[in-house]
Amino acid sequence: MVNLTIDGKSVSVDEKSTILDACKKLGIDIPTLCYHPELKVEGNCNICCVKIEGKDDFVPSCSTLVEENLIVFTNTDEVKQKRKSILKELLSKHPNDCLTCEKASGDCELQNLCYILDVNRDEVPFKGEIRMDLIDCSSDSIVRDMNKCILCGRCISVCRDIQGIGIYEFNSEKNLVRTVGDKSLKETNCINCGQCVKVCPVGALYEKTQIHEALKALLDNNKHVVVQIAPAVKNTLGEEFGLAPGTDVTGKVVVSLRKLGADKVFNTDFSADVTIMEEGNEFISRLKEGKNLPLLTSCSPGWIKFVEHNYPELLKNVSSCKSPQQMFGALSKSYYAKKSGIDPKNIVSISIMPCTAKKFEANRPEMEVNGIRDVDIVLTTRELAKMIKIKNIPFLDLEDEDFDKFLGKGTGAARIFATSGGVMEAALRTVSYVLTDGEMDDIDYKSVRGLDGIKEAEIKINGTVVRVAVVNGALNTRKLLDKVVNGEVDYHFIEVMGCPGGCLGGGGAPIPDNKEIMEMRKEGLYNSDRNNEIRRSFENPEVKELYDEYLKNPGSHLAHKLLHTSYVDRSVKSNNKVMNC
Repeated sequence: MVNLTIDGKSVSVDEKSTILDACKKLGIDIPTLCYHPELKVEGNCNICCVKIEGKDDFVPSCSTLVEENLIVFTNTDEVKQKRKSILKELLSKHPNDCLTCEKASGDCELQNLCYILDVNRDEVPFKGEIRMDLIDCSSDSIVRDMNKCILCGRCISVCRDIQGIGIYEFNSEKNLVRTVGDKSLKETNCINCGQCVKVCPVGALYEKTQIHEALKALLDNNKHVVVQIAPAVKNTLGEEFGLAPGTDVTGKVVVSLRKLGADKVFNTDFSADVTIMEEGNEFISRLKEGKNLPLLTSCSPGWIKFVEHNYPELLKNVSSCKSPQQMFGALSKSYYAKKSGIDPKNIVSISIMPCTAKKFEANRPEMEVNGIRDVDIVLTTRELAKMIKIKNIPFLDLEDEDFDKFLGKGTGAARIFATSGGVMEAALRTVSYVLTDGEMDDIDYKSVRGLDGIKEAEIKINGTVVRVAVVNGALNTRKLLDKVVNGEVDYHFIEVMGCPGGCLGGGGAPIPDNKEIMEMRKEGLYNSDRNNEIRRSFENPEVKELYDEYLKNPGSHLAHKLLHTSYVDRSVKSNNKVMNC
């Protein structure tokens, strides 16, 4: 332990601690910008500077290690003036367009610092010019506006160190963050996970919003708008309105969407149950034939793009099932349209997702049937919250309502799709029951639960030991798949989620999130599972009705036409052009 004094207060901390860590222990608030608790410390911005007795220069508290008997000052007039001068320098290079900025509703850390440090934006005019060549709209999921970049380096760190993709870098002068090779996002190996969006402190990175398209559709009396709500949204949206992480707000989300103008509000949990029926059938077939194992799940569009870029030799192992989002879209414009007597061309399918990559997925050319797109508009959890606030809907005061019928019923197995290990557990609940003719009646498979990057388990089913693995986050996925490709490990079934923690940590989820928040979201999700009257996918009565009336059985010709797809090898260099806004 090291002993030091900060602002006249004594404190003892571990010798590997920084001055910022010591300040936190004392409850002393230090402003930060480049610092993020989940990322590697870079010390780029110096806004967290402090003064050490006996030293002339200011030091960044986030990257300066403690020393025995240090005397630190964090709140002197000299320190406060230094922080103000740093902030004013940043503001002089930052466009003054807060009225239209995606981050300007209390989420902008730069704007918040202006209040904290008492800096008036009008006193610091923007000295530069907005360059259109620094705005990249080529991606279906993410917009980069480098005019607003403050060079904190967070996007570089999360993409490189947490996700292992590494598409961002500083240019040689360190005065601009660019993509490697200075390509458009669409030309890179970006998997659209949106983790960079979540850590960006300003509006330099944000999801490509479809709020305007959604509001237009919802107000169009000539269109029949159906909205699906993903499992994770129901246990995270409440955070945007001050509720604790993990709080189940399903009924309030349903009412909110009806007040926004949705004709029908449905449940992605329904199509998650359908996914288990299709994917479970696929796994059983492969297991019996011993072909194309391990089976790799296909629910995460970020992961799918990752395997297309990096492991095309494993595409034969990826499940042919569409994701629950896409299955729902296809069924809403076929099964539901037929039952309701509605022309599918008049149906607008909107999905509410915790994931920025879902926007990319919905636009994939494969995701249509007979020329009709599965999903038309994808909104993130944050976008839905913004719409609710824009329309002044009193979210917390709403009385809960149920989903509409036909595509509204979901099981506990479907709800846990939102967390790492959930798809695997949901599949095992059904697969084990089917393979043992009901003798194996297990519900809780706790060995695949948790937020660890890589989890392994062996499940004995009908005399066969089924070896499974669960992985979340692209960097962990790379570590595991390298072993698979090199023959170092042997699994039957692998669940992959592109984002750390799974959908609960998706790029479109509420900000901020951290390990503690993720744990709370996870616990809320499993509580929702336990409280569900039905906890296995094949027992969903609406799913039974779907197969009895329409699909006949999992893996049927019609099921394959509507609910299955194929993916592409993206390992070759793309020829896509840059598209500016």
